[in-house]
Amino acid sequence: MAAGSCLLLLLLPSLVTASHNPPGCKIRITSKGLDLVKQEGLRFVEQELQNITVSDLHGNEGHFQYNISQVKVTDLQMAFSDLNFQPQQHLVFNINNASISLRFRRQLLYWFFYDIGSINASADGVYIYTMLQLAKDEAGRLKISNMTCDASIARMHAGFSGTLRKVYEFLSTFIVSGMRFLLSQQICPSLEHASLVLLNSLLDTVPVRNYVDEHIGIDYSLLRDPSISTDTLDLDFKGMFFPRVREDQELENHAVEPVIKETERMVYVAFSEYFFDSAMHSYFQAGVLTIELQGEKVPKDLEVLLRATFFGTIFMLSPSVDAPLQLVLQVSAPPRCTIKPSGTSVSVSAFLNISLVPPDRPPVQLSSMAMETKLSAKVFLQGKALRVQLDLRRFRIYSKQSALESLALFSLQAPLKTLLQLTIMPIINERTKKGVQIPLPEGMDFTREVVTNHAGFLTVGADLHFSKGLREVIEKYRPVPTATAYSSSQPTETSLDPSSL
Repeated sequence: MAAGSCLLLLLLPSLVTASHNPPGCKIRITSKGLDLVKQEGLRFVEQELQNITVSDLHGNEGHFQYNISQVKVTDLQMAFSDLNFQPQQHLVFNINNASISLRFRRQLLYWFFYDIGSINASADGVYIYTMLQLAKDEAGRLKISNMTCDASIARMHAGFSGTLRKVYEFLSTFIVSGMRFLLSQQICPSLEHASLVLLNSLLDTVPVRNYVDEHIGIDYSLLRDPSISTDTLDLDFKGMFFPRVREDQELENHAVEPVIKETERMVYVAFSEYFFDSAMHSYFQAGVLTIELQGEKVPKDLEVLLRATFFGTIFMLSPSVDAPLQLVLQVSAPPRCTIKPSGTSVSVSAFLNISLVPPDRPPVQLSSMAMETKLSAKVFLQGKALRVQLDLRRFRIYSKQSALESLALFSLQAPLKTLLQLTIMPIINERTKKGVQIPLPEGMDFTREVVTNHAGFLTVGADLHFSKGLREVIEKYRPVPTATAYSSSQPTETSLDPSSL
């Protein structure tokens, strides 16, 4: 029993580590970012409430009969609203002391007097409290998984005119109380549809698992439910690239987990070394980390030097002396990224094979040398694309056969470094120019980005702005309602007795 307990204690740290997969990418939204979302969200809520459909109201009281129809919201005033984080997984949206202006058609019969027309009404002291629960769905996408709502109207009054104005004002209690009840009952269903259907369709625009180019893809699935404090919302993404030829490939994450402590900007995005390592590993697995230069693509000065260096070997190959040169640079192992407070670097090991390519004959290898290079990496954000600009920092070549041959290759060190800087690096940077998209909804972009390096990860602090309104994006991806869903959402004509309200 004691031995079993000791074994359990020894295994416990590894079990805890296994259950917590570190993210390759982490996003933090601060209270400042939430304030921006509130402004756009309030406009969206106003638009949704303006589309409220209220059932017709009809009834009678003694000799007084009425029918209220074609109820339409004409104006909303929501001066007091707030959107807050609520631990552990919720957002709370409050609207206090709002007012809703209505216009509806009246049909009134009192004894032998019949009257039709319009009535302007106002609902004041409108209170709405909604709580949205955020969670990770089965696909690893952020969703609003549940919503609770409470709505009430403190008072409502209607303005009447015409010859029967005094009668209407006397009997308006039945109409106004019934209308207040019906209106308050429609607020929460409208907001529930807006949240669970429309806003979730907006979250569907966040990339989860998509292709970066013809060679690799990126997995931005959430590892766990969001973590919400009173001031921040943190999202842990897998942040792993994969080769398209082997999409089920998993690269184990042993990198330092990003830690975001800042709260000054609207949003922070952190990337660990694993994020960049998985990209380079995927390109390596896809077999595209090879560059070939042949014939006129080889710089003339370098060609002359190479022919002089390997003159003896080339001379023995007569009549292939004048055959074009071929340089093949092939990465021999997945490059590795190192992030330090002083900067970001990439270590690359490669082989450089130099050959003659006689017409209609197999290439003749002149030399095969190993290369060790260290590249400096400038990481920056442009729009929603994370981009990397690489520059050659250190370079070394040596022979794979002997130290003596390595000494003979010393004269090639400078010209080959120039070849890398002027010819190879522009090709690599052109391939990385497109960058990779950050997981944000469509219509939301970064501004005023600042990149900060840490030990094992880097962070991008930025502000947010909406390039498109929520309504514009939602209408673009609005789900098409089915016939059943459409018919069930239509208001049914209900006969109400206002005296019971």
